[in-house]
Amino acid sequence: MTANSAENQPNVVLGVAGGIAAYKACEVLRRLTESGHRVRVVPTEAALQFVGAATFEALSGQPVRTGVFADVEQVPHVRLGQQADLVVVAPATADLLARAAHGRADDLLTSTLLTARCPVLMVPAMHTEMWEHPATQDNVALLRSRGIVVAEPDVGRLTGPDTGKGRLPDPAEIVDLARLLLAEPNALPRDLEGRRVVVSAGGTREPLDPVRYLGNRSSGRQGYALARVAAHRGADVTLVAAHTADLVVPAGVRLVRVGTAEEMRATMLKEASGADAVVMAAAVADFRPVELAEHKIKKTGRDPEPLRLTKNPDVLAELVRSRAAGELDTAVIAGFAAETGDPSTTVLEHGRAKLARKGCDLLVVNAVGDGQAFEVEDNAGWLLTADGTERPIPFGSKSRLASTLWDAVSEQLAAK
Repeated sequence: MTANSAENQPNVVLGVAGGIAAYKACEVLRRLTESGHRVRVVPTEAALQFVGAATFEALSGQPVRTGVFADVEQVPHVRLGQQADLVVVAPATADLLARAAHGRADDLLTSTLLTARCPVLMVPAMHTEMWEHPATQDNVALLRSRGIVVAEPDVGRLTGPDTGKGRLPDPAEIVDLARLLLAEPNALPRDLEGRRVVVSAGGTREPLDPVRYLGNRSSGRQGYALARVAAHRGADVTLVAAHTADLVVPAGVRLVRVGTAEEMRATMLKEASGADAVVMAAAVADFRPVELAEHKIKKTGRDPEPLRLTKNPDVLAELVRSRAAGELDTAVIAGFAAETGDPSTTVLEHGRAKLARKGCDLLVVNAVGDGQAFEVEDNAGWLLTADGTERPIPFGSKSRLASTLWDAVSEQLAAK
């Protein structure tokens, strides 16, 4: 039972529990409101020890209450959950997770969680010892068994001098997950639990001289979205990233940096060993200069020598060949094809031909150019499979496209 506002804005309840990371909820709130969501903040009493009610009210334009006896005539402990399109709790402390898991209703936030019938996203933040405690892990498992999405905490600096797992993920990542669940409520099942996956991202750079390189327009956003969604679906994720647009590493993801196509090839072949699935989303340069100039090539009065190029390795095709030769035991290999049409061949036809050449199990085909695919937040395309199945991927966030691909990967893994 959900209802949008008169302006057709999604109704989001932002719960804030009492941890030091509560200050980051302000950035989550700002990003949600600026992207067109109507947000009602419901903090716990402890949360207000870290961030005052006035801050949340000013940023949301909505009243802030913690108890069930304020505005009783509006029955907020029931209405907020009933009218929400999404509930996000960030940070979700160990105490809040425990109370939610056991059905407590001793404040407005826990009461709202009991009445909500929309997707619920809980984003934990606590010290490593608290996160790893069997009681917390049992509570997380119980919540997930009920369909609540409990995000993976990040690894990094905690309070004081401590570092470890339990840090609140970046606010941009939290908002991305929220957008995904609003668009696709079932986008984050735990169907990749126990699976190891490898994702490549970004564009390789092929040096020409100490200053210049051949590159491409890939920002890495699609690869990072694939890694993020896989991690929150339970996978052990390695992200092999070439040049990216200063993106924040997703929570729960191991990052390996590379620069050139040759480095990408060597790293992917190494990391793919023993992986359940590999997704090549990186834009690997097709060519590299034959010679690397020792010094910067100067602009003189005469024209420069013609640039001689040689082909780079086809990393995706080599992964497929290595599997066929028994050198890799990767169950599912997926790739991406950024294509432009021409007078005789459509983007989709180019994609079909590429799938046949590469021999991978799945191929996502994107049309590029005119603000599509590269350097933008959203994406669309087609998902092709080796058995000839084709399905369009509607325009939406890159995380939504990632979820569509992981659905297909999960299906193929289950069938192995």
